[in-house]
Amino acid sequence: MSALSRRRVLFGGAAVGAGALLTACTSNTPENNAQVNTNTDASANPNAAPGQKVVIGFSAPAADHGWIAAITNNAKAQAAAYPDVEFKPVEAGADAAAQRAAISTLISQKPTVIVMLPHDGKELNSAGIEAMAAGIPVINLDRAFPSMAAYRLQIKGDNFGMGLAAGNYIAQQLKAKGVSAPIIGEIPGIDSLELTQERSEGFKNALAAHGFKVANRRPAEFTADSGQAAATALLQALPKMDALWNHDDDQGIGVLAAIKQANRSEFFMVGGAGSKQAIDAISADNSVLKATVTYSPSMASSAITLARLIGQGKGMSDLVELQVPKEITLASETITKDNASQYAKLGF
Repeated sequence: MSALSRRRVLFGGAAVGAGALLTACTSNTPENNAQVNTNTDASANPNAAPGQKVVIGFSAPAADHGWIAAITNNAKAQAAAYPDVEFKPVEAGADAAAQRAAISTLISQKPTVIVMLPHDGKELNSAGIEAMAAGIPVINLDRAFPSMAAYRLQIKGDNFGMGLAAGNYIAQQLKAKGVSAPIIGEIPGIDSLELTQERSEGFKNALAAHGFKVANRRPAEFTADSGQAAATALLQALPKMDALWNHDDDQGIGVLAAIKQANRSEFFMVGGAGSKQAIDAISADNSVLKATVTYSPSMASSAITLARLIGQGKGMSDLVELQVPKEITLASETITKDNASQYAKLGF
């Protein structure tokens, strides 16, 4: 696959600027699930030339599932690719209060930039404002801060777009099968998070455009155990179902276990995020899982690269503007059996 094609697959059309910056090869090694830009050739990309040292403080919740683990692995691996970057991770603790305390300590150490995936964007908004007030640019990753004063750059996946993509795929498949009044289930992640609400809203909107709606919805918590519990309850509530959207492939492990245990196969399922296990299952075509919509943890690699540029006062090489943009949203793409081989190396 060409470098340009790989870049489009990884970052999506909405991230053209970031794609131009993160040129050439990506890497996804089994040891650490890292999806990073490995091209540091200054002749090909002037921004890759070593420059002013940048100390990047980093904070993300402990890995309770594969996607979060990949976030931290990607950030660490991307930072290691630059000789002028010092990576300074701090523990996020068990909750938002602990993460706020850790960020306050980090701020006192005066890193050049802070990259933060918060436990909850609303609850960590004050930490972002504190850092920005101290003159430390903040890269807000994934879980959005409500105040624009709390971050220099916000980079996240397209949560609403995930819902749209899942809903449109499900609607198209049902219409192709001639199902006019389908029974559709939904298993979201943590319901209190804005990103989950955005995903559900996109899903609802896409289905409504086709005259469909969700029959039953049971939230989980992005883990396999919670996915199994939510799916068990959903399957009991819906003795017949035509389609199911599970927001997260990590919790999808439990969802598929519950489906197998219940011996159900009359419906098809769409996942979310694009884990390697889900992509492999879609390619094998031996379960109800027929597609997944992407939400790549490669955003952490992009966050480190952009934090470095911000720390060095640089812009993105293919943009006219002299500074990195304020917000970047990565596109959500649909992985099916037809294109699974293209995405296999990019699964986390």
